[in-house]
Amino acid sequence: MNASTQKLDRPALDAMLAGLRPRLHRYCARMSGSVIDGEDIVQETFVKALNALDGNITVEQPERWLFRIAHNATQDHLRRRSRERSRMSEADMTTIEDPSGRADARHIAQTSLRTFMQLPVAHRSAVILADVLGLSLHETCDVTGATLAATKAALHRGRAQLRSLAAEPEEIARPALDADDEKRLRRYVDLFNARDFDAVRALVAEDVQLEVVNRTRMRGKAEVSNYFGNYDRAVDWVLSLGFVDGNPAILVHDPAGSDLKPRGFMLLQWLEDEVVSIRDFRYAPYCLDGADIRGLDE
Repeated sequence: MNASTQKLDRPALDAMLAGLRPRLHRYCARMSGSVIDGEDIVQETFVKALNALDGNITVEQPERWLFRIAHNATQDHLRRRSRERSRMSEADMTTIEDPSGRADARHIAQTSLRTFMQLPVAHRSAVILADVLGLSLHETCDVTGATLAATKAALHRGRAQLRSLAAEPEEIARPALDADDEKRLRRYVDLFNARDFDAVRALVAEDVQLEVVNRTRMRGKAEVSNYFGNYDRAVDWVLSLGFVDGNPAILVHDPAGSDLKPRGFMLLQWLEDEVVSIRDFRYAPYCLDGADIRGLDE
């Protein structure tokens, strides 16, 4: 982490946010159990950071400051979603040493988002910050606001829980798609792949909202029409149906790629038979990190 003191204005903050976005997302996605929710929390973090920016401010350790905002935004998200909080005892934990920690860190970084969600919030946060993002114990304390004793306790217990979970077979429910939803999505994908963008435009509502994540936002069919034009001019994509963290999604593949791994994905919202919202993650490759991505027919 950057240990300097920095004077921030809007351009400096924008530049710092852009550089930290993948790491912030990695934390938020693993805390929330979803790369999609993780991106929502990152965006909330940016808004809160910008709201805190009143002209030029001086921030000590600005990266850590942003991680604190992300941590608090994640806590807010989890409270909104579950209204449950995890608590733990700090008794006699101050001097805990965990010699297995370094070995654990090698496989913890690869742990699935679903597995992380089985840990209590405090344990999950400590393990992700220390073992996935590589923060020191003191940096982890600073981000979470927990004491050193609580942080050591959370890290010790979180690692032990992950070791136990790693020894158990992971039962993953096969996602399913409603027949009507599949029909709508297949028509959208088939028209897109056929480059019949006039027909694609006919499927979207007049007040459609578009977010090209990490790039831009547009609203209304006339403005969003430029988005389809950009795809029409590109040749580095082909679409298929699938799921991202259990959510129905359109997967974006490189037709010249040697593997089947998507390079991005899209999420659509429908109102009856019209597309009212499009989120395109083509330019947010960090959102693929740790995602549970499946083709529809897998």
